[in-house]
Amino acid sequence: MNGGPSGFNNAPVTRTIVVASAVFTIIFGIQSRSRNIDWSYQDIFKKLQIWKLIVSVFGFSSTPELVFGIYLLYYFRLFERQIGSNKYTVFILFSIIVSILLEVVAQGLLRDPSLNILTSGPYGLIFSSFVPFYFDIPISTRFRVFSLNFSDKTFIYLAGLQLFLSSWKRSMVPGICGILAGSLYRLNIFRIRRMKFPECVVSLFSRISWPSIGSSSSTASSRNVLGSAPSYAGQPVEATFFYFLCLRNYAAPTPLSSTVEPPEEVITTLVSMGFDRNSARQALVHARNDINAATNILLEAQSH
Repeated sequence: MNGGPSGFNNAPVTRTIVVASAVFTIIFGIQSRSRNIDWSYQDIFKKLQIWKLIVSVFGFSSTPELVFGIYLLYYFRLFERQIGSNKYTVFILFSIIVSILLEVVAQGLLRDPSLNILTSGPYGLIFSSFVPFYFDIPISTRFRVFSLNFSDKTFIYLAGLQLFLSSWKRSMVPGICGILAGSLYRLNIFRIRRMKFPECVVSLFSRISWPSIGSSSSTASSRNVLGSAPSYAGQPVEATFFYFLCLRNYAAPTPLSSTVEPPEEVITTLVSMGFDRNSARQALVHARNDINAATNILLEAQSH
């Protein structure tokens, strides 16, 4: 299991957040001021230090948190590719704002001295992303180590657990609030999942010339296909995902009759996730029986 093609192609918003997190963490870390970007509700509502809230959204408190945090942000770029930069930007803002509000409420209700200062970093976004990761990303590989069962998703969960426990209560509260924010987004409160940012706003992220691995000069002109694709609402999944196949180059010009028939258990896995059987089979055929690629195709089609 992976996040798709390497680098930040078709993920300009994620690229901006990753670079911003690294820059803020390094700047404050070099100056030995990482504690200064940790925040409390007193800073916001009594001292009106809004700058601290903004900086703390991006900068991590320590190098280990930065390493695991950026790894998870980079992996979760697959969600930007699935739903498009326009909708993913809404997901980011919703996750950050809601998780911060929940953190403020938690600080006020718990009144625990150890929680007066919470750790910094995009915890709301990271742990919100674990909600669609749990529900929407299938397991493609299972293996055993010393009689223990593992899957290809285990490593992502372990990285999240490390980040969740990195500062004990100070990181656990933001993590829990992030999961709650992701759950609210999934429940589609206020029809939030229908909202999207205007293309002209999101395109600014593509125009920022961040140095990044796997990005090319063509990224800006070939922005996330979902962000610029026409709407196909109201059409069946079978009729729309072929459009995405052409754009994303999942399929080679090989006749369907010459392809290997998808394994029945893989089709069943996709059907159990709520996809139509015929759509699942066709997606697997065009994804060359790669269940992750097929899932991306079906999710992209459903989002339109």
